[in-house]
Amino acid sequence: MANDWLLLFPEKVRALLGGLPAALLDKVEEVRVREGRPLEINYSGKYHFVGVNCSLTQLPGEAYKPDREDTHRLLDLISNHSLYTMEEELRKGFITIPGGHRIGLSGRTVLSGGGVEHLRDITGFNVRIAREVHGLADGVLPYLLDRGRQRIMHTLILSPPQHGKTTLLRDLARQISAGGQGGREGSRPGLKVGIVDERSEIAGSRRGIPAFDVGPRTDILDGCPKAEGMMMMIRSLSPDVLIADEIGRLEDADAVTEALHAGISVVASAHGKEVSELARRPGLGGLLEHRMFERYVILHRSESGLSFRILDAQKRGLLLISPEERIGGDRHA
Repeated sequence: MANDWLLLFPEKVRALLGGLPAALLDKVEEVRVREGRPLEINYSGKYHFVGVNCSLTQLPGEAYKPDREDTHRLLDLISNHSLYTMEEELRKGFITIPGGHRIGLSGRTVLSGGGVEHLRDITGFNVRIAREVHGLADGVLPYLLDRGRQRIMHTLILSPPQHGKTTLLRDLARQISAGGQGGREGSRPGLKVGIVDERSEIAGSRRGIPAFDVGPRTDILDGCPKAEGMMMMIRSLSPDVLIADEIGRLEDADAVTEALHAGISVVASAHGKEVSELARRPGLGGLLEHRMFERYVILHRSESGLSFRILDAQKRGLLLISPEERIGGDRHA
């Protein structure tokens, strides 16, 4: 069914959300449920409370406030009635459920040995709706191709949270794996793609089967730490291209370096607004210093939509694709 993510929510909350216009539901990115506080949604970068009459409002007093029954029921639904089996997720503060939807949790932390052991008294939920957008990578992929060597250039995708990095990675995986005919880049063969899906968000796998179309020649390590997963892929699955989301730790950088030395292309993402910010980070600074990445794709979201800026290894601008040009074409930066 369309917008089947509504089934994640308890009955009262589901009814309120389901009463919103269908066109708006198709754009919802986040639903925030906080016990005793206004129900809130985010769509197209805009935040609104949801009123008791299935309308949107900016006034907290007019919004529906989920009660304890709502939050307990929501926790029961997302844990599949078995909270004790999700101890690792509770320690990390989020749960990724089938379909790739990621649910951030807030509540009281229980500490052990100076670290967080798990969460209890959970009363806050940030449900991030995962979607696939076929064609999102259409304007970007031609600039990541090394046509002479029939390979993908080592690429880092950069943006703040909620700007579309994971969605772009998902469509890049699909297109790289499937290959293509015609168009500006000409015919290109499909390549073997390996996805290290630590948070189960790129492929949205359930029991090893991806919920999203990530291509016919794609292998997935689901729920696997990125650094360890990349090394496993290198040793045993011989990918042409490795894809990973939100790299940044020193061990991630070591695994990326190992992949590059093995002749495997890497397409990864990281949080940030500009490439210059990454130089100060221990994990990513060394990769930038040694020019390990041949392309940088910077995403920016505004009220008019999502734009892409593509830089080469020297951080020189190659292309700017505005929201309007994503539909009608693109232009050089």
